[in-house]
Amino acid sequence: MGVMVRILIVAASLGVAALVQNYRLMKQHIPPPKLDTKEYWGPGNGADYKENVAVKPFDISVKPEIIQDLMSQLDRPLKLHEPLEGVAFEYGFNSNYLQKVIKYWRNDYLPKWSERESFLKKFNHFQTEIQGLKIHFMHIKPKNTQGKKVLPLLLLHGWPGSVREFYDIIPLLTTPSEKHDYVYEVVSPSLPGYGWSQASSKKGHGAAQMAVIMHNLMVRLGHNKFVIQGGDWGSMVGSHLAALFPESALAYHSNMCSNSSPVSVLKMVFHSFIPSLFYEKQHAKFFKPIGELFAHIMAESGYMHLQATKPDTIGTVLTHSPVGLATYLLEKFSVFTDGEFKHLADGGLTKRFTLDSLLDNVMIYYVTNSITTSQRLYAEQFSKSQMELQMDLVAVTAPSGCARFLHDLAHSTDSQLKDKFVNMIHSTYYEDGGHFAAMEQPKVLYQDFQEFVKKANL
Repeated sequence: MGVMVRILIVAASLGVAALVQNYRLMKQHIPPPKLDTKEYWGPGNGADYKENVAVKPFDISVKPEIIQDLMSQLDRPLKLHEPLEGVAFEYGFNSNYLQKVIKYWRNDYLPKWSERESFLKKFNHFQTEIQGLKIHFMHIKPKNTQGKKVLPLLLLHGWPGSVREFYDIIPLLTTPSEKHDYVYEVVSPSLPGYGWSQASSKKGHGAAQMAVIMHNLMVRLGHNKFVIQGGDWGSMVGSHLAALFPESALAYHSNMCSNSSPVSVLKMVFHSFIPSLFYEKQHAKFFKPIGELFAHIMAESGYMHLQATKPDTIGTVLTHSPVGLATYLLEKFSVFTDGEFKHLADGGLTKRFTLDSLLDNVMIYYVTNSITTSQRLYAEQFSKSQMELQMDLVAVTAPSGCARFLHDLAHSTDSQLKDKFVNMIHSTYYEDGGHFAAMEQPKVLYQDFQEFVKKANL
């Protein structure tokens, strides 16, 4: 018996030692991959390609016939099924409320399109050519900056959003405040394949390759060093940029920080069983037990699986049905803002947004015909070539800040994030707000960002 006990003790010790050793290996950072900063993503082989480096004003005006055709399509009778009795948004967009949204779109929103278009033009729009792609961006410089430090800021959106997400926070960022020492020169691009930015014609254009294009854009505008802020895909593109070009990233801030390294996944499992080791009790509501988190992700990530495997199929469906497009996009603005909104007959859409602002975003996808190309990013990001880059094992050394809004899809603990963001100086929790923080809670996000930059002492 004594011999068996000793054997078991030795075996357990060896097992623990192996676990510790593997844990250390998993925690090790790797150098950033060497990506071609001039790789051509346009149509054809690019053998004779010569980049036009000019930065030109860009007119986002929509041809009247496109608006007229849209109105004609929305005039067609809707072929909808009655929702199940007692069902709000649990099965997706409630068809009774959808009729009201489409009626508003057709009878109220589109007749004042010139007004909405003027609103979208309130910031200066530009276009330039990078690596074979025409890239659109808004560029807003602050005025009356005397006594303030001006920092260049790259502001990045995600899916199913667009640059429209930032229309309320940009004036805050570019207007000097007595409370803050910093004001910002904002560059807010449409990601390649989104809005007015041209999509890649080739496979392999994931978040890391987008990060290269965004870096090239900022350098072209004269900003060799700049601050980065983003949510959703903008968070990933921004963190990749900071990891690939540490010499350019003054600081990185996100309202959706994440880390999917093996160690981070292990910690996610462990904090479900021993939460006190990973976060304070008052923040418990931000971190679901693993079973509940898995069920939540399974319930709300069907779109992701579809877009990661067959983006062109669902893209074709949405391209040829403006009603379908609006339904698909707006349903995400309901559940991503607050998962409990699915129990409301109107999805809670106008609790945090106006229909005009939501339809502005839908219109950007519609008039630029970018729904299919925007969704291809999911397929690229989950491809073998992107996984092999192991970007989650490349450290972000710039001062980093992470703001969590309670109702976002998921959150990571500081312990998980610090494995990647090794200079994380700012971590906050907000018990209101969801995925679209810049659009839903612009003042809160602005204040959080300013507090972060002050800590970074740039």
